Parts: sequence; C-alpha cells; structure tokens
Amino acid sequence: MPDPVYKRVLLKISGEALMGDGQFGIDLPTVERVACEVKSACDMGVEVCLVVGGGNIFRGLTVAAGGMERASADYMGMLATVMNALAVQSSLEKLGQHTRVMSAIEMTSVCEPYIRRRALRHLEKGRVVIFAGGTGNPFFTTDTGAALRAAEMGCDALMKGTQVDGVYSADPKLDPDAERYEQISYRDVLTQDLRVMDQAAISLTRENGIPIVVFSLKDGIQGALTGQGRFTVVGGDEVSSGAK
Repeated sequence: MPDPVYKRVLLKISGEALMGDGQFGIDLPTVERVACEVKSACDMGVEVCLVVGGGNIFRGLTVAAGGMERASADYMGMLATVMNALAVQSSLEKLGQHTRVMSAIEMTSVCEPYIRRRALRHLEKGRVVIFAGGTGNPFFTTDTGAALRAAEMGCDALMKGTQVDGVYSADPKLDPDAERYEQISYRDVLTQDLRVMDQAAISLTRENGIPIVVFSLKDGIQGALTGQGRFTVVGGDEVSSGAK
C-alpha cells in the first residue's frame, strides 16, 4: 500500500450515508462498514477526525420549510448528529480503535464538550475524534461545521464521502453525459453551483487552503488517501480539469 498523501484529515459523512437501503434511521451494517474505513485510515498512520450529519434522523431544513422555527429545527438536527456520532463511536471501539466524541452542545453525561486544545491532544494520541453538534449554533450546516473543525484542527484535507466517485458537472444518476472532474477550483464549484458543500463551507476551506477530496464510500477511503483511487480534488483557483 502506498504511503498516504495526507497526515491529518477530517472525514465528512452525511447522515443519509448511514441509512443503508432504509428510508431513515441507522443501518448498523452500514455504520460498521464506515467504521472499518476509518480504522483502515488510522492503520495507515493517518490522524482522523470525523463529522457525521444528522439527516437520517432529522432534516432540520425540511422541517423548517414546513413551518417550524428554523433555530429550533436546527437544534434538533444537531442532537441527531450526536446520536450518529455515538453509533459510529461504538462501531469503532468494537474494532479496537480508541475514540472520543466531542459535542459543540454540552452534554457531559454522554460525550465531552468541544475544546480545541483537548481535541488536538486526542488526535496526537492516535484517537479518532468525532465532532457532534455542528457548530453549536443554528443557521449553520454540518458541512460548515466540518470545514470549521478541519481548519481548527489544522487538517491537510477535508475528505467528503459520497455515493459517487467525485464531482460531476451534473447528477450522473440523471445525466449519463455528465462530466467527472479530476480537479476543480473552489471558484468553479461556486460559479457552477455544483453543491459539493454549501457556500460557507467552500469559503472556509478556500480561505484556509484546505483541499476537499470527494470520493465514493463504496470505493473506500484508502485510494483517496494515497492518491491512487477515483476521486475529485477541489482546491485552488486554477483552471479545472475533467475526465470522461
């Protein structure tokens, strides 16, 4: 196995990725597969922190659109991320991987409060740190929370695990002629509205020079970490390159 390209990464996984073939909730075999991917990255010597969304349990934006106050809906979504974080933690520790869940919303009976210096110390000791509770504030998505934590932890890359093997010019499930990019700039992602992550997250990674590596969870994280697999790197403001 080639050496990893990145020493410290933040892995962002949507809550929907934990549903498996279900319509909602947590599919334990899927969580275990994600945990195996994280463990394989750790075994390569990579320091890993993790942000998991909550859309499999509660979709705050959808509920807010239906009439609930946006702030309340966002707080409920943050609590859903804590549930997912605990599920991933359980699967990782079954594999023998030491972990810590740190929440931006303090709930000391189930996880640690987020303290930046303490989180850095956990990473240095080889523990996987799972960040829950988003940023702790409403009106921010878990994408933005992931970009913020990646900057705070000094990560070399933000790895985004999705259902497709990179960034496409259109939804490849709907458009068979969609072009896959090998590399694309932050600017092009924003101007073409490709929805890799929300605009606040793209801006944060751009300002801090953190590349976003978009890969398929089905293909696994090892290829993206070593530069050998199929993935798209979002970074810089140079001309983007595509691959059919």
